[in-house]
Amino acid sequence: MSIKETSTNNENKKTLESSCSEIYAVNLISGRWILSICYHLKQEKLRFFELKNRIPNISERMLTLQLKKMEQENLVVKTVYAEVPLRVEYELSEIGKKLLPVLSQLEVWGKEHKESKKKE
Repeated sequence: MSIKETSTNNENKKTLESSCSEIYAVNLISGRWILSICYHLKQEKLRFFELKNRIPNISERMLTLQLKKMEQENLVVKTVYAEVPLRVEYELSEIGKKLLPVLSQLEVWGKEHKESKKKE
C-alpha cells in the first residue's frame, strides 16, 4: 500500500523527517523485513534466492519490493552479471555498511529490553 503524495499523513511524515534525522533514519529501516535483510547481508554478498532461503517467511514478491526500496534508498547495491543464466547479487552499500554498528547497538538494547520485560 502506498501513501498518497498529497495526504496529510505523508505531509506529516515529510515534516518530521526534515526536522529530525532520527525519524528520517528510522523510516528508512522501518518495516518487517529491511533489518532482517541487512542482517543477512552484513557478512557477504548474496543472491536473491540465498536471501529468500535465509528469510523463509518472506514471499518472493515482498523480498523483491524490499530490495528495490533498499536499492532506491542506497542501502544495498545490486550487481547484475551478464551470464547465462543471469546472476544477480546484493550487498550492503557503503552507507548501508555504516548502519551495522547501529544494528549491533539495537541488538544489545533489544536483548536488555526483553530481559527486563521477563523480570516484570
